[in-house]
Amino acid sequence: MAVEEKPASGVRFGRLNVVRHLINFGVNPAALAYAMTTLGSAMINNIFSFYYVKLFLNKYKISEGAFHQSQVVYMVWNAVNDPLFGYLQDNSRVPCCSQRRLSILYGAPLYSLAFLIAWFPWRSYAPGDWLSGLHLMVALCAFDGMLTFVLLAQCALFAEISGHHQSRLRLIKYSQVASLISSTSVLFCGVISRNMEDFTAFQAFTVLIAILSCGCMLYTGLHSESRFDNKGSESDMQGCIDQTCQQTDSSFSMLRTLTWQILTNRDFQLFVLMNFCQVFMLAFFNNFTMIFAEHLIPPDVLPSLAKSIMYGAGFMCPQLLVLSCQNLLHGLGYYRIILFAFYLEAGMAAIMLALGPQHYYILAFFLTVNMVFIQATFSLFGLPLADIIDTDLQKYKRSSPLSSMVFGTNALFTKPAQSLAPMIVLSILNQFGYEQLKEAGTDSDPRYRYFLASS
Repeated sequence: MAVEEKPASGVRFGRLNVVRHLINFGVNPAALAYAMTTLGSAMINNIFSFYYVKLFLNKYKISEGAFHQSQVVYMVWNAVNDPLFGYLQDNSRVPCCSQRRLSILYGAPLYSLAFLIAWFPWRSYAPGDWLSGLHLMVALCAFDGMLTFVLLAQCALFAEISGHHQSRLRLIKYSQVASLISSTSVLFCGVISRNMEDFTAFQAFTVLIAILSCGCMLYTGLHSESRFDNKGSESDMQGCIDQTCQQTDSSFSMLRTLTWQILTNRDFQLFVLMNFCQVFMLAFFNNFTMIFAEHLIPPDVLPSLAKSIMYGAGFMCPQLLVLSCQNLLHGLGYYRIILFAFYLEAGMAAIMLALGPQHYYILAFFLTVNMVFIQATFSLFGLPLADIIDTDLQKYKRSSPLSSMVFGTNALFTKPAQSLAPMIVLSILNQFGYEQLKEAGTDSDPRYRYFLASS
């Protein structure tokens, strides 16, 4: 028995040494471990969401029909896998699923590999090639599946590392610093690949980012801890469903009961409605900002390097904004700040509509600032969801929170917006002749300015 305990003791001793060193430097070990997954995942998520639409439309020349088919499959998988993985992580007896740290540890390498699928064509695609549609479908589903598995575990950690509001604000602060660092991946990718014009350099950069991302997430898997890591699976499943289910009930019955308890929470319902709109806007700007900028802003007004800096600022400034608003978060609370951001976004849209898109510099400012506010606001959404998890824990007197299930059920209704946004926007663009315009390169069309102003 002593021989078998040595490795675990050695790992524990190594963790303690790391913790001591971090504390000596004034770093919170739990927050750092949590933020490393943010650093790794954001590096690849930003690049994937920003480039994949342009890659498949402009370089792989996927047909509109194949693009829509892939997005529909992705939308279904994207919505279904979150509650399924959430239920699995909250109720599984297998350590790699039930322990948040191990879910991240084992999921990180597969997550990084799935990120690379999109950037390497399976053959030289002809315009409208059916294989490019299959390629997009596999790339989206594989990437989202591993993203869900890893980030659901991290979302659960957010609620489970500590129940104190100040501790959660510290997690957000560390996470925003990590997001700020990771957001430079879009900037450097644009500069090195000349906004994907040098595709070989782009591919090499994505491989490097995948390796760095995997290393960051592995750090979380090795050093993060949850307050509920030592829970007993059998007793927890009974505690979670309280007196509504017995020990002999089927897994499907438990899933139905737990999901219903979450769905009947009015705060959760209102949050999901707001979150759906925010996810839609986030996907809209992430997927089409580069396309709009290239076709609406002439290169003699904003050259390629300036546009790369503009894209990078759209990913870097949200984190700076959240970090600079820490005192406001303490004083006003997240609710008022999120509400004010919504009013500001609506006001800017009205002003841009009145001015029209012929003012190139104002248009560039509008695109960048909108990306900043939408992403900054979205980064605060973990706070209300964590409060909903705490309320659910107290209301049903659970022995441990349904963190993954709450985040997963939220994703069931909000993730479809990630597919609906590119599908709807691409359909509207093609009605205005986008198929012909993209073949013409960077020539501007006033009809696109009208569409952008109207959107």
